[in-house]
Amino acid sequence: MSNPNIPTPHITAREGDFARTVLMPGDPLRARFIAETYLENPVLVNDVRGVQGYTGDYQGKRVSVMASGMGMPSIGIYSYELFNFYGVEAIIRIGSAGAMSEKLKLRDIVAGMSAYTNSSFGRQFGFEGNLAPCCDYGLLQSAVEAGRSLGQELVVGPIYSSDVFYDESGAAAKLQKLGVLAVEMEAAALYLNAARAGKKALCLCTISDSIVTGEALDAENRQKTFTRMMEIALSIA
Repeated sequence: MSNPNIPTPHITAREGDFARTVLMPGDPLRARFIAETYLENPVLVNDVRGVQGYTGDYQGKRVSVMASGMGMPSIGIYSYELFNFYGVEAIIRIGSAGAMSEKLKLRDIVAGMSAYTNSSFGRQFGFEGNLAPCCDYGLLQSAVEAGRSLGQELVVGPIYSSDVFYDESGAAAKLQKLGVLAVEMEAAALYLNAARAGKKALCLCTISDSIVTGEALDAENRQKTFTRMMEIALSIA
């Protein structure tokens, strides 16, 4: 019996079009780059609002890649529909992040063990305390091992998922004192949706800029040169 929720308002893929693991960059152009560079016989399975999703093969495994857009509301929609309607079991976010730690350099890869957040996304679950969104340990362990085999040591620790890009609150300075590694805008919602659905999630981010040094990579570099992170994610998909 077909799923009555498919297609969704945001995804026109058919039932079975997605693999059990989906790689999820924020940028649709990065999704296309991954599909065209790494996947054999990639098929475009979604293009609603230009949010491109592809399914193909990587080293004998069926893998999907689809963009999430920017921010927690956006990844919240796509990850919810993939987990709950399309039978996806794991989502690996492969994004960019701003370094908050002076120990991080441009192009370092951070694995978000937990995600601090200023978002109200978690309030929908009815818990009155402070939620602590975490990744799936199995995916994290596999990513660390895959990175080492490729000569890339991952930096593992807490990240900060912010609802605000141009932030006047001074939150970054306070979180730096707590050892938070980097800031991005999606992981907390992804981790919470995975927890609620009983599925798996991990956020890998390449450092694209630093609030410590002021250094930054341009959009083309973010789109096309974060290949080591992509290869780590593909190897554990």
